Amino acid sequence: MNFLKKSSPFNYLLLFYIAVSFVLRVVLFFHPITQTSFTWIDTLSLFVFGFISDIFIFVLMSGFLWLYLIFISNSKYFKPYGYILFGLLLSLLLYVSFGNTILNEYGGALPKIGITFIAIKTVLFGLLLFLPKYRSQIRFWLFSFVIFLYVVLILQNGISEYFFWNEFGVKYNFIAVNYLIYTNEVIGNIMESYPVIPLFSGLFIIAGIVTYLIVKKSKNYIESIPAFVEKIKLSGIYLVLFGLSLFAIPFLSAKENSQNIFANELQANGIYRFYLAFMNSELDYFKFYKTVPSSEAFAQLKQQIPSISGETTLRQIKNEAAENHKNVVLITIESYSAEFMKMYGSEKNITPFLDSLATKSLVFTNLYAVGNRTVRGLEAVTLCFPPTAGESVVKRKDNKNKFSTGNIFKQKGYNVKFMYGGDSFFDNMGDFFSGNGYEIVDKKTFTPEEITFSNVWGVCDEDMANKAIKVMNEEAKQGKPFFNHWMTVSNHRPFTYPNNKIDIPGDVKSRDGGVKYTDFAIKKFFEMAKKQPWFANTVFVIIADHCASSAGKTELPADKYRIPALIYSPGFVQPKNYTNLMSQIDIMPTVFGLLNFDYQSKFYGQDVLKPDYKPRALIATYQDLGFIKDNVLTIISPKQKVKQFQLTLRPNQKVAPDFQIFHDQIPLTKERTDLVNETISYYQTASDMLKKKKYQKIN
Repeated sequence: MNFLKKSSPFNYLLLFYIAVSFVLRVVLFFHPITQTSFTWIDTLSLFVFGFISDIFIFVLMSGFLWLYLIFISNSKYFKPYGYILFGLLLSLLLYVSFGNTILNEYGGALPKIGITFIAIKTVLFGLLLFLPKYRSQIRFWLFSFVIFLYVVLILQNGISEYFFWNEFGVKYNFIAVNYLIYTNEVIGNIMESYPVIPLFSGLFIIAGIVTYLIVKKSKNYIESIPAFVEKIKLSGIYLVLFGLSLFAIPFLSAKENSQNIFANELQANGIYRFYLAFMNSELDYFKFYKTVPSSEAFAQLKQQIPSISGETTLRQIKNEAAENHKNVVLITIESYSAEFMKMYGSEKNITPFLDSLATKSLVFTNLYAVGNRTVRGLEAVTLCFPPTAGESVVKRKDNKNKFSTGNIFKQKGYNVKFMYGGDSFFDNMGDFFSGNGYEIVDKKTFTPEEITFSNVWGVCDEDMANKAIKVMNEEAKQGKPFFNHWMTVSNHRPFTYPNNKIDIPGDVKSRDGGVKYTDFAIKKFFEMAKKQPWFANTVFVIIADHCASSAGKTELPADKYRIPALIYSPGFVQPKNYTNLMSQIDIMPTVFGLLNFDYQSKFYGQDVLKPDYKPRALIATYQDLGFIKDNVLTIISPKQKVKQFQLTLRPNQKVAPDFQIFHDQIPLTKERTDLVNETISYYQTASDMLKKKKYQKIN
């Protein structure tokens, strides 16, 4: 076997990838944004180690190419194997098209993607099976398409790395990961910022030429398909290289240790940097955002939280009245916008129970979620901490032993649990809550008899309500107060739930149905809870994790962060509307205030019922960090950008002023520097606290 000949598709694509990577490094080396000088050691290291790293990265990237090539054969089309395989593919296609698979259960575009992929595979296999005279031509064009796809991806990555460097002066980081999340906004920005048509036209022309050359040099692989033994040898060599790459790439990454930051960035492989950003989920605030000296940032924060001192948020919370150790049940509702409720103007009647409960509760009419993901909402009510750049603390590696609401309750002798109808492995919830002292009650703790309905996200909210009542009854027998945090799941795509519960069938898969069923399940929970002896001694806190949608015309559309929140405890908490601006991070410190808890606090969240509270709210995406105060939204973003908008209520909203959600966001003509500094103080100090591990629990 001529190894080089049999591995020619790999070899030529590897050479092309290395060439593109080398040219990219040279271009970035001389780019105007690369404002530094390089020693000869730095220059040698970045090109040599970068070259070796590129080889190993390509080995990993070519895994799909290896799978495609080793399964090319003629023998699988022989009778009867070909007909059996075709029958299996056809059966699978019929099943995913008409059966109730997990793809259908989730909904959205996923079923269409799955059906399309299997349909293409089935059709191609059928053509190769039933048209043996044209098998060589069909295989040639399939082979050419696979090579073309790899060439396009290599070129596309090179172009993307260039433009990312052109904007940020670094290889991929969490901002690049963020771009995948906000696809519509990013595509729109690209269309407006760059000559897309000439750029992609040139890309496809070059890709076509390169593909032609590679196919011409490597088509011998499909003209003389390696025998089974040869494929085994090729696979053995590839798997050895694959295993070596898994060890070599992190080792080479550790060699990015020059004092010259640009040298480290140029040496790094962009694809591996993207992987690290995705896994680590962090974005260095101090590298990308507008900063002030640390002492100034904490001094500015002290004006917002007067009782703190030094470069920390540690302070003593004292109440004049005696502590009241009532049970506390916190219910965070999945994807629950304020505009779903009647008091905020909805005319759909999809929240009848919570509309009724609100009239008997302390309602926070002007409260904003900190983010647009469940993990952000959980972070906010658990850590009472601002949304820092990058991913939520819930999903980070350093997410344990933080200063949390559960920690405070445990100090007061409470049993502390997190309840979730799905698998708490999702979104790292189980790791986060168990690592912060919570016991976990999730789908794994249910017996088969306790599950009446479930979908891809977990058991329906009614089943979780029944389970919660059982757990709380057992806790009440222990003679200790309990704090239970229940995260709902039913108001989430695919919006399926048991039929014959509400007037919207569960198999319609509508968001309105998901909202109304969750409202129905919470009503059932309260009907059961009122019959329990512990009910009269319990405070119920209900709040959304985030809004149903975060898309808007601006970076941070304020109306897409407005969520409902209320505290219900008959005979203890008086029904009224609290109308001051506040944040999701304030809800639990306010509960502690109602219970007259004395404790040492590190929370950024504050008791909004105290006279020294200064109204403000924090809202953010993964990289745009916002601060609302005085009807001005200040946004700080990477590259030290600052934007400010005047928030003006839109006219003709058919609800009371305190429940009006929609604003026009008009750019300020003159900067409010005081608000810029306040914004920086919250986010810079929060990033500092996490980075220096100053937000750990107090033992």
